[in-house]
Amino acid sequence: MTRVAIVGGGPGGYEAALVAAQLGAEVTLVDRDGVGGSAVLTDCVPSKTLIATAEVVSDAAESAELGVELGHDSVGVDLRRVNQRVLALAKAQSADTTAAVEKAGVQILRGSGRLAPGDRVVVDEGSHEFVADVALLATGARPRILPEAEPDGERILTWEQVYDLDELPEHLVVVGSGVTGAEFASAYNALGSDVTLVSSRDRVLPGEDADAAYVLEEVFARRGLNVLSKSRAASVRREGSGVVVSLTDGRTVRGSHCLMAVGSVPNTEGLGLSECGVALDDRGFVKVDRVSRTSARGVYAAGDVTGVNMLASVAAMQGRTAMWHALGDAVSPLNLKTVAANVFTDPEIATVGWSQAAVDAGDIDAVAVKLPLATNARAKMLGIRDGFVKLFCRPGTGIIVGGVVVAPRASELIHPISLGVEASLTVDQMARAFTVYPSLSGSVAEAARQLHRRD
Repeated sequence: MTRVAIVGGGPGGYEAALVAAQLGAEVTLVDRDGVGGSAVLTDCVPSKTLIATAEVVSDAAESAELGVELGHDSVGVDLRRVNQRVLALAKAQSADTTAAVEKAGVQILRGSGRLAPGDRVVVDEGSHEFVADVALLATGARPRILPEAEPDGERILTWEQVYDLDELPEHLVVVGSGVTGAEFASAYNALGSDVTLVSSRDRVLPGEDADAAYVLEEVFARRGLNVLSKSRAASVRREGSGVVVSLTDGRTVRGSHCLMAVGSVPNTEGLGLSECGVALDDRGFVKVDRVSRTSARGVYAAGDVTGVNMLASVAAMQGRTAMWHALGDAVSPLNLKTVAANVFTDPEIATVGWSQAAVDAGDIDAVAVKLPLATNARAKMLGIRDGFVKLFCRPGTGIIVGGVVVAPRASELIHPISLGVEASLTVDQMARAFTVYPSLSGSVAEAARQLHRRD
């Protein structure tokens, strides 16, 4: 029986454990913080739970045009209760995941694990030690900390610390306009905080579709969220009962709280990587190939510690792929051009496959159609004014190679496009599949129909 050791219990780790157990291996999962990792305990599950509350508040605030009378000037939010629910759901999800892993026959060791020469895994510096034929590193990443903006957990916060707040920030300054910064800025704006988003780039979400980012910026402006573009934070300090964010151009922004969202750093310290021959890239992430192998024999890695498209879904697929490969099952190398991703702002932005930037740069020959949701019958019924569906296909063959959806619940609407990209469906096949009328998904089929024979 193959002995598999997994260090780290996040999506990359626990999904790998489930696959390895299914394939008959003897599996030991070394977990320090709780099965589910940061994705369940401090990142994805908590943040999306908070955002779910923000969506309800936003829907209620904008429901007047649907004929809804709330009877009050505004909708109130009890942040203490919101955060209690957030943390309770995260704890419950971790417990459910733990139960599933244990039911599969995986042994869970609580503690910090590291690799050691001789195919050994050491837990808590020697309290437990065992030999493994295959090892997987899934230790994740943590918020990047700037020396000039040290979080204190009270006024200067990382995204892991916001759930300790009992009261809604009066004025939240968010530093960083990537996915994390945009999501929290959108959520707290909906919950009722004044929000200023400090962006070092010329627009929010610089890595996303430009048309999508433009829609989001319009929504932010309409809702009173202040975006400071081309502005870089130099330092953050506490002053009295608030914070002062100093910008590199000499300006200052004052707020009650500051949320730092300036990226992540991998958890690679103390893992015995150098002595076991595991190489890191120039950013400090573990180097892996498309089946999750590291440079060391029998050692794999998955998830944020690899820096490969830092999404829970990608981490899980990396972990599964590693075990399929290590244990001799059928496996396909990871293809990042089939990864569906979502930004949980309001509206959401979902993408899959080739991007508009790649098409414009000539990296792929493709044509596109973009349909505004404002013309969709179901969108009109729901009071949706913002958003669109964009579809990319190859000229001549009509094979679908990518898409963008900007809409409420775009994370659900991207799935048919994701299927099209994964299965190399044509726009004609997509267009001929029935959709419900009226439905938002009808715009996906209509975009496909408009691409029929488009050169």
